Amino acid sequence: QTKDLDRVKKLLEKGTNPSLEDSAGYTALHYAARSGNLDVCQVLLNHGANVNAVTRSGKATALHRAATQSNDKIIQLLLNFYADPNIRDSDGYTALHRAAIAGAKSTWNLLFSKTDKTLVDNNGRTPLDLWKFKNNE
Repeated sequence: QTKDLDRVKKLLEKGTNPSLEDSAGYTALHYAARSGNLDVCQVLLNHGANVNAVTRSGKATALHRAATQSNDKIIQLLLNFYADPNIRDSDGYTALHRAAIAGAKSTWNLLFSKTDKTLVDNNGRTPLDLWKFKNNE
């Protein structure tokens, strides 16, 4: 991960857009959030990366990716940079829906008070519906 951080810093020093997308609409922040690279996330956000950028096909944000991986440190960082927890991906999931599917209580608790719990996915399920289903409650 140190090599990734060094590479990102060098690219940013050369003026690379921190929100540059690949062909699928993923930014470096999406990849860093998904892989759990907190330092890279921090540097990208400090350089103005769009915290709410969405991928083209899945409409996912970095917050969705971090919630899927139950990475609470990255989730907190993204929230500190005003990530919108109510953005819905192509499945209609918010990050809280993703946390419910992942089944990580700490991630659920981190997002719960910040998310509109009435938002439903494409199948009409709230995050609480998914939590109960996935966790046999």
